[in-house]
Amino acid sequence: MNHLHDGKIKELEEQANAIRQTIIEMLIEAGSGHTAGPLGMADIFTAFYFHILNHNPKDPFFEDRDRLILSNGHIVPVRYATMAHAGYFSIDEAKTLRKFGSRMQGHPERERLPEMESTSGPLGSGLSQAAGIAYGARMDGRKFYVYCLMSDAEHQAGNLWEGAMFAGANKLSNLIGVIDRNNIQINGMTEEVMPLEPLRDKYEAFGWHVIDVDGHNIEAFVDSIEEAKAIFEVPTVIIAHTIPGKGIEGIEFDYKWHGKPPKGEEGERFLRELRTLGGKIKSEHE
Repeated sequence: MNHLHDGKIKELEEQANAIRQTIIEMLIEAGSGHTAGPLGMADIFTAFYFHILNHNPKDPFFEDRDRLILSNGHIVPVRYATMAHAGYFSIDEAKTLRKFGSRMQGHPERERLPEMESTSGPLGSGLSQAAGIAYGARMDGRKFYVYCLMSDAEHQAGNLWEGAMFAGANKLSNLIGVIDRNNIQINGMTEEVMPLEPLRDKYEAFGWHVIDVDGHNIEAFVDSIEEAKAIFEVPTVIIAHTIPGKGIEGIEFDYKWHGKPPKGEEGERFLRELRTLGGKIKSEHE
């Protein structure tokens, strides 16, 4: 990765804000979908597609590309929006989210859009998929990294921990997990529905290196990826603390926005708020 200078940080922050606006536009057009998680992960997806990943939208299947596995497929609007801004397809196509016949399904389908790398929907399975890809890459002598993005609540699924055990046992240092630690799920706060803590201790017990980071500080997140790459023969998981609904003050940390979209004037109000925020981001760096 290139050095993350101040100008690049500004560029990434502005890009993340533009992606949040596209997410809202997609959800308004669809009339259904998830709002809180996609908004909360916009900074991290921006960091991946515009700075971290070894990828090429014009040649998306080259053999040594990095693989990004999205385990919590319900937040896929943020991935579609980010990929559109990165040049994989048009923003107009991204706005066909959840439409009949569209490649932009409500949960990612690899057969419709192979650039997604995997199909996801059932929670808890992505880490095992990512561990298998990382293990295969090691067997073949490949040098790419495998990133697995997970929700915090899907850690309530037992099969996720089978993947964690496998990765730790096989010392898959080419595997980097990222947990969206936003503390919400569809029916409440994670620590009230089914407590996850101590999450760090659990991963360390499975043989992982663990990093806690502010998921909205792009520079700190990039630094955490660089730290993960410097760790020898141990998989790393980054616990990224995020705010669900980030950028829309009235819905931040409100679990009821986990699985519903803005409608009508509400959506337009969200867009105005994000545009105002974009202006502040720009002025702060001038």
